Amino acid sequence: MTNAAPRDSIPSAAPALDPAQILASVGDVAYDWRIDTDALLWSANAAAVFLISDIAKISTGHAYAKVLDPEHAQARFDAVMRSQQRDDGNGVAYQIQYCIRPDPATDTRLWVEDTGRWFAGPDSKPLRAHGVVRVINERYEHVRRLTYLARCDGLTGELNRHHLTEVLEDTIDEAIRFRSSCGFLLVGIDNLAHVNESFGFEAADEVIAAIAKRLHSRMRGKDTLGRYSGNKFGLVLRDCTPDDMAIAAERMLASVRDEMVPTASGQIAVTVTIGGVTAPRHARSVMEVLARAQETLDAAKARRRGSFLAYRPNIEREALRRENVRATDEIVAALNERRIFLAYETIVSAAPRTPAFYECLMRIRRSDGSLIAAGDIVPIAERLGLMRLLDHRVLELVVEEMIAAPALQLSLNVSAASTTDPDWWAGLCALLRSHPGVAERLIVEITESAAIHDVDETRGFVARVKDLGGRIAIDDFGAGYTSFRNLRKLGVDIVKIDGAFVRDMVRSDDDRAFVRTLIDLARRLDLAIVAEWVQDETAAQALRDWGCDYLQGALIGLATTERPWLTGFAQAI
Repeated sequence: MTNAAPRDSIPSAAPALDPAQILASVGDVAYDWRIDTDALLWSANAAAVFLISDIAKISTGHAYAKVLDPEHAQARFDAVMRSQQRDDGNGVAYQIQYCIRPDPATDTRLWVEDTGRWFAGPDSKPLRAHGVVRVINERYEHVRRLTYLARCDGLTGELNRHHLTEVLEDTIDEAIRFRSSCGFLLVGIDNLAHVNESFGFEAADEVIAAIAKRLHSRMRGKDTLGRYSGNKFGLVLRDCTPDDMAIAAERMLASVRDEMVPTASGQIAVTVTIGGVTAPRHARSVMEVLARAQETLDAAKARRRGSFLAYRPNIEREALRRENVRATDEIVAALNERRIFLAYETIVSAAPRTPAFYECLMRIRRSDGSLIAAGDIVPIAERLGLMRLLDHRVLELVVEEMIAAPALQLSLNVSAASTTDPDWWAGLCALLRSHPGVAERLIVEITESAAIHDVDETRGFVARVKDLGGRIAIDDFGAGYTSFRNLRKLGVDIVKIDGAFVRDMVRSDDDRAFVRTLIDLARRLDLAIVAEWVQDETAAQALRDWGCDYLQGALIGLATTERPWLTGFAQAI
């Protein structure tokens, strides 16, 4: 059995806690403010925490207010004396933040959080307050940094796009309200991609930061600069006429153009191009201002980089924009309502004149029942980025026809956008793999101009289609003047000679010689040849004699929405 320790060996109780020591250890300062006498009593650590050698200098509320930053001098007074709350006997809590400047001769600043409670006297007015002041410089700097990053661009220190557009919106509203004028400049750094490639991304960042400083140094005090995007800045000009905007733009151009930009990689010559919009004269909303500024910047770059262009209304441009909106709505509605269908044009063998395959051409039926030909809608759809959606629907329709007729061979035209679109390619693979036997009867036509735009990429597309079992035809052959080397490199199966040369070959020696040369070239590469736009028997006979394999055009039969393979066309023509 263990003996108990003697009573006199038990440690004595820990000493009582000293609140003043605890406050001092964590850097908090306690105070008691007698409002009736303005006496302010501080805990013993106040001088050390506040970096004030003589605490007597802040022994009254009035004296303490003198060491506060001028913007915050009334902070505690207002929190207590102008409080709207009433003391129910337990006091009224308050918490405020303000900045102390212990020595006006230096730039030292202490951000503090003052947490306290005031108590009312017999007249219900504040009589006494006490609390704790804590230095929060680190927390304040963290919050300030987060606030800065939320509002400003980290590289340039200027406003980010969100807050720039807020300033723009307020400026436009102000101009409308007071019937004045304001301006917006969209400043684009020219050839920044070239700087990235030649000097590296670090140098490009140095260029962006340097240009931001130059632009800022040349703007008026009431104007606002912000980073709009990677290589663009926006400048909001208050109280600005069109002439003022042009002067400001020229000033900005010169600030960048006149001096090289020094970077760690060396001196770099840089220019900017500027598009400007006056509001509310030419735009009454942020969306309109930004859209027209971008449009004008693009036009300025197309005309001459390093220049300024102001937005001017253009009746034809506005009409085209309205037409684009209408066409977009019409195309999307036609897709959703299944009003896209096919017309078929027969391609026959040159010698026996029997059908070889059929080219599928897109048609769109309007809501009123009238038809839109592909030639009328394709240019608009390509410009609006809708062609790949149309191509996908046409592909679905073509595959449906081939499933219904197991011996049928069809061709379809594919836009350049679709040949590089992963979604369209995935759709093609899925359809062909889901229906064995279809790929071998399918011919995909791509235009010569699209094929030679990026030969290597087109070659990859051709290879993928052929791996699935399909064939590839070059449409409008001759229009793009494909070289022998590129044609051989592409690995296509069929060339379709551009009808513009075939149509007039009977009357034109030049066209006749050119068509015969194209046929000779294709035959040397062992490619099947289709002549488009064959108008008469004389042309058909010449094409056959020169070695053309297939004919297509008015002589054979124009496109029809009827299915030719079901209407007895199989007899010789």
